Amino acid sequence: MNDADLASLFEEYGQISSARVITDRMTGRSKGYGFVEIEDEAVANRAIEELNGAEYDGRELSVSEARPREERSERPRRDFHGGGNRGGGGYNRNRY
Repeated sequence: MNDADLASLFEEYGQISSARVITDRMTGRSKGYGFVEIEDEAVANRAIEELNGAEYDGRELSVSEARPREERSERPRRDFHGGGNRGGGGYNRNRY
């Protein structure tokens, strides 16, 4: 599914503001989810109700209202130290 497919799917329920499929930056392939903006709450609710669990292109859709991202201060801190040998393997000037 691409942006146009996603827009077309939701436009059947009413006017949409935007539709975007989220893709992997490295491969350009879909990550399997996207976002659709709909101004009219009644249209949005009907689309969610009717599309959630529906099949599209052989796959079951999961459609729900997006939740706001957690604020940075509310998220637990994540450590990205990596493991094993830290920093080794450099050039040693003292070797002849």
